[in-house]
Amino acid sequence: MSDKAVSLVRTLVPSLWGTAVAWLVGVGLLPGDLADDARGLATTLLVPVAISGVYAGFRWLETRSWMPVWLSRLLLGSTRQPTYAPRSG
Repeated sequence: MSDKAVSLVRTLVPSLWGTAVAWLVGVGLLPGDLADDARGLATTLLVPVAISGVYAGFRWLETRSWMPVWLSRLLLGSTRQPTYAPRSG
């Protein structure tokens, strides 16, 4: 898989997890206080905040040596981090 594809997968998969967390709050499957506070903000603020939080948490977990490869792949979509060549000129 190319570095570009890896970077896209590693953005998409945590975004899906964050969206799932936001949806759980929105439908009331997470604590009621969170759902009440979040209803008006769900479409404009909650989803990006949830995605950012989920992604940061998954990246932090990935740095732990005890995290199994299968879990990293499940949470981030790939175990490989993309590398970027420096821009010339």
